[in-house]
Amino acid sequence: MHTPPKQHRVWRLLRHPAGDDFAAGLTLERQDLPEPADGEVLIRNEYLSLDAGTRLWMTPRTDSYQPPIPLGSQVPGLILGQVVQSRHKDFPVGAWVRAFGQWADYSCVVPSQAAVMIVDESVSDIRQHLGVLGMNAWTAYVGLTEVARTRPGETVLVSAAAGATGMLAAQIARIMGCRVIGLAGGEAKCRYLREELRLDAAIDYKADGLAGALAAIHGGIHVYFDNVGGPLLDHVLPNMAHYGRIAVCGLIASYADDAAAAGPRRFDQILMRRLSISGFFSPDFMHRGDEINRVMRHWLDTGRITMRFDVTPGIDHVLTAYRKLFVGGNIGKVLVALQH
Repeated sequence: MHTPPKQHRVWRLLRHPAGDDFAAGLTLERQDLPEPADGEVLIRNEYLSLDAGTRLWMTPRTDSYQPPIPLGSQVPGLILGQVVQSRHKDFPVGAWVRAFGQWADYSCVVPSQAAVMIVDESVSDIRQHLGVLGMNAWTAYVGLTEVARTRPGETVLVSAAAGATGMLAAQIARIMGCRVIGLAGGEAKCRYLREELRLDAAIDYKADGLAGALAAIHGGIHVYFDNVGGPLLDHVLPNMAHYGRIAVCGLIASYADDAAAAGPRRFDQILMRRLSISGFFSPDFMHRGDEINRVMRHWLDTGRITMRFDVTPGIDHVLTAYRKLFVGGNIGKVLVALQH
């Protein structure tokens, strides 16, 4: 039986960070460990999921899908861990759970408010509940099959294809029988997409000749799965096939801005090429997790889909790991493994 300590370490947001200077805005502190009240559970965090969308919560913007984090508050985030104290009948001590907790050693949450879910421990790698069986995968699956209405034989372009959501979207598109091209920054990432994930092609958006490489895609791009927005979207728009579909699930190019980003410079191409653009977020279909995971678990168990993890040990290194998302320093899902 695990006995929780009297105190634990917690990351707090003190100021809105500028750019990727997270150390100027966040601090790691020791705080008393809370006792769970009626209906609450205390989770010993084993893995912190670091996600780019959290950066938007660190700005003062109030027009986002999620309210900004109040200054002085603990930084919220998706976690994977074990229940060590429980005052909720549905979540027994010892159960492995995924939840929206805090960047901390422990998370004390109300299950209904934190989307606490008991996870299947029979999965060969428990981390896959933050990967192939997690919300990045749900986003990729819904974005391709329902938002973009992808069909076999179409050409699918995926931005940030070496990141957690993009990597899964690219593999799902390949499973669906599409021609898949990944956009990534740097030759190492592009080589991984070609050789390990077996994409049809990979384009280094940081290299010279991006416009020419996109223009050379035969038949145009039928589906663009966009995690980035910004100037990259402007490059893609003129190279979409007529009646193409763009599924937007991320705008990492502008998350650090306090003000709303400007719209696409090549907005005219939406009309000229009769394009459809739809934005979508995982909270819209979180209730369908079990349904989607039945498909994803089959693909995982049969080796048709995978997830590479970029793991940093130690809660004191959270900011180093988090910065990777914004400077292109990761391949796959960024996690922090807590060492208690």
